[in-house]
Amino acid sequence: MTGKSILPTERIERSILLIRGKKVMIDADLATLFGVTTKRLKEQVRRNPDRLPPDFMFDLTPEETSEVVANCDHLERLKFSPYMPFAFTKYGALMLANVLNSPRAIQASLQIVRTYVRLRELLSSNPELARRIDALEEKYGRQFKVVFDAIRQLFEPPRKPKNPIDFRVREKRSGYRRRMGN
Repeated sequence: MTGKSILPTERIERSILLIRGKKVMIDADLATLFGVTTKRLKEQVRRNPDRLPPDFMFDLTPEETSEVVANCDHLERLKFSPYMPFAFTKYGALMLANVLNSPRAIQASLQIVRTYVRLRELLSSNPELARRIDALEEKYGRQFKVVFDAIRQLFEPPRKPKNPIDFRVREKRSGYRRRMGN
């Protein structure tokens, strides 16, 4: 279903940050997109720890929080929060929508996943953009090393997760073995 979107794609794109080499969204942004308070979102995360493993979400460190606040004006209120924010990968955002279980959260999560996919396709399918970034890096490499490193990470194909999501059933071996010839 690709009906009318409830959120502007630009709003979602602006909320995707690169932290620890992963494209993530901060809990405050997801709460706004899902139409819930950050307090409710964090409450559901604490109630469902098995649904949100470390490869789906992680706590930001105080240093990472300071950097996010310094670079993202719309997240300035995090500076005054006594709690460290959570960062969610696209899989975490999708699982979080299932945990919140509201129609708006589900619609927003679908748009978020589509936006992640579109950004990856845009970066990987545009060789001219890659050439321009190379030229800028040669000219301003030292001054903007961090920026160029972040852009390079966006060009890399996604890594396969260490623990793939699947529903394999591993059967235990029985305590006895069949003997041949009996």
